[in-house]
Amino acid sequence: MKIIGIRDLTPSAYVMRIERNGIPFIAGQHILLGRKDDIHAREYSVYSAVQDNFFEVLIKEVKEGTVSRKLKKMIPGDELNFENPVGYFVLKPEDINAKKFLFVASGTGIAPFHSFVQSYPGLDYTLLHGVRYASEAYEREHYTPERLILCTSRDAKGDFHGRVTNYLRQHPIEDKNTLCYFCGNCEMIHEAYDILLKQGVLSENLFAEVYF
Repeated sequence: MKIIGIRDLTPSAYVMRIERNGIPFIAGQHILLGRKDDIHAREYSVYSAVQDNFFEVLIKEVKEGTVSRKLKKMIPGDELNFENPVGYFVLKPEDINAKKFLFVASGTGIAPFHSFVQSYPGLDYTLLHGVRYASEAYEREHYTPERLILCTSRDAKGDFHGRVTNYLRQHPIEDKNTLCYFCGNCEMIHEAYDILLKQGVLSENLFAEVYF
């Protein structure tokens, strides 16, 4: 697949747009990407919507990363090794217009939730996004303002000063039938999972996608 566009969001994070060529996917699935001339590859959640005629992924360059540093050097027109979308971190069709959702993300773990929101207009969701600084609120203008709560741990310029887990403790979930999805740091996921269980959310309503 060829890269058809790149837009920088921060000095280290960017969105890479890739040819789709009619390949189907379900919002929440991930693709495997790597340089065409390299054996190394990494899974990235699809950032774009199911109705888009391209794939987008949200990538943050990691200094010790085997793949992200190499992808950061690529430009439109370069070719990627690509494997078709897979994964089960998706919304059930019967729930999309019938349920309330809580999405909890850390860092680039917001990617599948961006795909959910862009793919399903009218989705009844609240999104907690945990980052260090408010400048890392990736394209927050793409979300309904009152549905996004930016949790910042290093500055007080977000909507809540503290981690997403601190927010969950201080704002117990009201509707215990809410479907809760977590994506990002494994420590955040385990902690958030336990918090919501103690608040009375059923384990079958909790879904996770671990990034690191």
